[in-house]
Amino acid sequence: MKSWVSFLLPKDEYKKTRMLYFFTEGSIILLLALVGIIIINNYFNISTEIPLLFSIAIFLFYVSARYILSGIEYTDVATEGAYRIELKHIFARTGSFTVVFILLYLVVAGIPNNQNEWIELMALVLGAGLLWFITSYISLKRSYKKNKELL
Repeated sequence: MKSWVSFLLPKDEYKKTRMLYFFTEGSIILLLALVGIIIINNYFNISTEIPLLFSIAIFLFYVSARYILSGIEYTDVATEGAYRIELKHIFARTGSFTVVFILLYLVVAGIPNNQNEWIELMALVLGAGLLWFITSYISLKRSYKKNKELL
């Protein structure tokens, strides 16, 4: 079946089906959150930006968390050797992301003027890199355990 959302889905049929489940579950949770926001807005007059950003964050966090915890990202990691190789790839990707992030940030925002701005930049970059590494590591670990059980 072809749809305008097909470009977001992987080619693997199993992964595609699982991702459709995740998107559907996330959409239902998003719908419930928006209905809750409408009900809350009747009693408390709140601005629109925060609830809209909150609902977008709920959807993105749910779909991402489900994908990471499902263990379907690394389908070819079933041995200890493949696990170690993929872990090295994760280190390399995280390191390159961190370097590119710093360079792009410096190009877009300019070079920080004082020590506090440098600390903020390093905290932002290290936080983003650490978040990427942790999510990739959890996904790899789940995939490895799942693939090992299938053998």
